[in-house]
Amino acid sequence: NPLSVPAMAAGIASLRDPQLVQTRRAENARVRDDTIAWLKSKGYTCLPTQANCLLLDVKRDAGVFADSMQKQGVIVGRSWPIWPKRVRVSVGTEAEMLRFREAFT
Repeated sequence: NPLSVPAMAAGIASLRDPQLVQTRRAENARVRDDTIAWLKSKGYTCLPTQANCLLLDVKRDAGVFADSMQKQGVIVGRSWPIWPKRVRVSVGTEAEMLRFREAFT
């Protein structure tokens, strides 16, 4: 069987609550939108998104920014040669995104 026992158990558990996906989707959107609003209040921009991540313009070298965040215990995603000042930020839990805000410099 190509599925592991933990994966099957998680799948079965998720079927017990038919509203779980919708609840998590709404929570993710709320946390994402709150984070984007906070970034905007600080003068930063993101590309429009409905995903569980944002493409953030950090207004400086993305690699330097990522290193600074990592030193503070927050890991952000990759950057791209065509967008040297943008990083991918995954949307985490509310607590994780509050930690992101604390580390954001």
